Formats: sequence, structure tokens, C-alpha cells
Amino acid sequence: MSLMLHYHPLSSFCWKALVALYENGAPFTLNLVNLGDPAQRAALLALSPIGRFPVLRDERRGETVPESSIVIEYLDRHYPGTARLISDDPDLALQTRLRDRFLDLYVHLPTQRIVGDRLRPADSKDPHGVAEARAQLRTSYGILDQQLAHGGWMMGGQFSLADCAAAPALFYGNKVEPFADGHRHLAAYLARLQARPSFARVLKEAEPYFGMFPKEG
Repeated sequence: MSLMLHYHPLSSFCWKALVALYENGAPFTLNLVNLGDPAQRAALLALSPIGRFPVLRDERRGETVPESSIVIEYLDRHYPGTARLISDDPDLALQTRLRDRFLDLYVHLPTQRIVGDRLRPADSKDPHGVAEARAQLRTSYGILDQQLAHGGWMMGGQFSLADCAAAPALFYGNKVEPFADGHRHLAAYLARLQARPSFARVLKEAEPYFGMFPKEG
């Protein structure tokens, strides 16, 4: 099989790529990388020196593709599925990429900052940084709630790159800074995402690992 995704089943950015792969329908294999294993870490670094998930390896084309957004762009270009995740219309494609960046920078990363703080030793906590991240999430939730008042997918009628980014970002964001109260459009959108077969599959496959998610405190 040509495509292999190197990943971890709790990684939110890996979820983003997985949603796209399941939407796309291209055959691929998964390689779960344990970064605590020196040999597996070395193998990942040999593929991508930055050592972050996800990394897509395409043996047929001899390409190694890091970064979730780029993985999705690569799939859309070289392994197009029945439904394109980035529109051929250049203006809509630009707006889709803009929404993708918003979700990564202003939902995904603040959520990771909060989760990362839970993993710090007690004497290394960053309460100021966590407070800033929570404030950013609340601001982002308000913006997204207004944008989703139409009741469809992130860009309207068609599922896209932006929805692939939103699914893990909002799932985890809602765990650390819940948004159901006061953001009914956003909460309804997350429910639609969780019912989507591609994301429902990602969540089902991740279930055995949910106990590893760091709790507050």
C-alpha cells in the first residue's frame, strides 16, 4: 500500500489528517509511533527531523509529507476522493485555508497549551499562560458561533479542510474549556461533526487510549 500515516491515536493533529483520509477513501496504513521508544523516535526523526505528528509517507511517489494541513492538500492534489476537501474555486479555497489557520492557531494551539500545562510538574505550572489560552478560546468560540449560525459545515454546504481542522480542535477544546452554554451554534456543529462517519470512526479508534488524556489538577 502506497500511503502510510505515522501517528498517535490521541494526537489532535493526527485526528485532523485521519478525518481527511477517511473522507478521501484512499487506501492507507497506520503506523502508531511510541515516542518513548528510542528506535521508533529515531525512525520518525529520520522521516521528519522536527519529530512531530502526523507524517504521511507516499512510497509510490517517494514523498514524505509532514503537517496536517499539508497532508490534506497533498491528498486532494494527488489522491483526490469523490468529495474534494479544498474547492477548485480560488476564492473559496482561500477562505477555507483561512478558516483552517484560524482553527489551528486560535483553538487548537490554546487547547494544547492548557493540556500541556497539566503535564508539567507542580512547581512548573504556568497559570498565567493557561488563563491567556482560556481567554483566547472563549474569544474564538464567540467568533465561530456567529459564523456557524447557518447550521451547515464550516464553509457552508460542503465538508472541507476547515471541518477536518475543526473536529479535533473543538472536541478537545470543549474538554478543557466547555462551550455548550452560550454557544448553541458551535455546540450543534460539534454534534454534527461527531456524527459524521469519518470523525466518528476516529473517535471510536481512539477510545482505548482516552484514559491517557491528562486530567485537570
